Amino acid sequence: MHDTAIVIALVGILIFAAHLFEAVFRQTRIPDVLPLVIIGLLLGPLFNIATPTHFGAVGPVFTTITFILILFDAGIGLSISALRKTYKVTFMLSTISFVLTLIVVGAAGFFMTDLGIIRSLLLASVVGAISSAIIAPMLNKLKMHAEGKAVLLLESSISDVYCVLATISLIEIAKLGDMTEFDIGLTIGKVIASFTLAIALGMVSAAGWSVILNKVRNLQNSTFTTAAFVFVVFGIAEWLGYSGAVAALVFGITLGNIGSVRLPRLRNFVYSDPSELTIDEKAFFSELVFILKTLFFVYIGISLRLANWWLLLIGLILTIIIYVIRMPIVRFTVAKSTPVSDASMLSAVIPRGLAAAVLASIPFQQGISGGETIQNIAYSVVLISIAMTSLLVFLIDKTKMAAFYDWFFSNLNRQADPDP
Repeated sequence: MHDTAIVIALVGILIFAAHLFEAVFRQTRIPDVLPLVIIGLLLGPLFNIATPTHFGAVGPVFTTITFILILFDAGIGLSISALRKTYKVTFMLSTISFVLTLIVVGAAGFFMTDLGIIRSLLLASVVGAISSAIIAPMLNKLKMHAEGKAVLLLESSISDVYCVLATISLIEIAKLGDMTEFDIGLTIGKVIASFTLAIALGMVSAAGWSVILNKVRNLQNSTFTTAAFVFVVFGIAEWLGYSGAVAALVFGITLGNIGSVRLPRLRNFVYSDPSELTIDEKAFFSELVFILKTLFFVYIGISLRLANWWLLLIGLILTIIIYVIRMPIVRFTVAKSTPVSDASMLSAVIPRGLAAAVLASIPFQQGISGGETIQNIAYSVVLISIAMTSLLVFLIDKTKMAAFYDWFFSNLNRQADPDP
């Protein structure tokens, strides 16, 4: 009972601290996720006060639930008009960025480790995804225009799908020992199917839910029913082999913009007009995400394992490579009308997170040679990339580093920075 009381008090302290970190972010531009991860590191690998095993089966379920709600809440805040302007650029940017990261980081891993070609590419694919779980809570506080925020959030969701499919494919290749049975056409087909069907499921589900939402509100204690339905949509998407993350994001985008979308055919089959989320409902989800996000990033810090300083150094080098190649990718991929401020953030805000941490453990669990090395390097990339994103956001906003980005993206639009 005594230990339980301490844990409950600690949770309360963390939530108060998270509000403080958020206030610090507004003043300094140091993302509030960084101190939360550091607290997790102190509790976990540094002082061994807590480990992921203490959470049992609840830990992975908690991270998934938090991930779903973060994506849903971020989707609500995206406008259809911004998405229409950016979807082509987003797919190009995400595809080129993932492929080049796979090639360059894979090559660097090959020369710095004894993993070989396939397992080096496997390492690169594990750390190839930008973390939507980290980016989404930061969006409202970053100095970016609506279109830039849409690109960043959508790219993170797309890269998650690329990362998962590429990692699974490379694991199978590593088991075979060669590439004779690797079907690139089948892999590309899976990517397209995963995107298309997840998007369709998210849109149809949101449209249907918006029609019955008014009736659901008549039920007692019904505020959380929308979140519950998002869980159902995510679960169905994953069960069918689609991307649950994309389905949850699209559900939020559709429901958040349902009032501005014309659905004449839908109205021929229903007896009420689609309903939007109320201000109170949006505030409820925002507060819920804030609390879950606080605990989530502490849990991420607890889950990280940094067992070897040499592998930590390799992780640092690979992270620097990821950030260096990102700049020319952004420069030559985004539209010329993109503001320099947005391009700067698109180059800097690319942390690795949940997907990398989860996928990093799979090669080791499946007994692939070098799996533990892949896991430890990937964990270090997650930690260092979060810290590097935090540092760059601060430097770009508060120091002369902005002048360097202004010079590098001199081919883009120099319109004034947006309000945070």
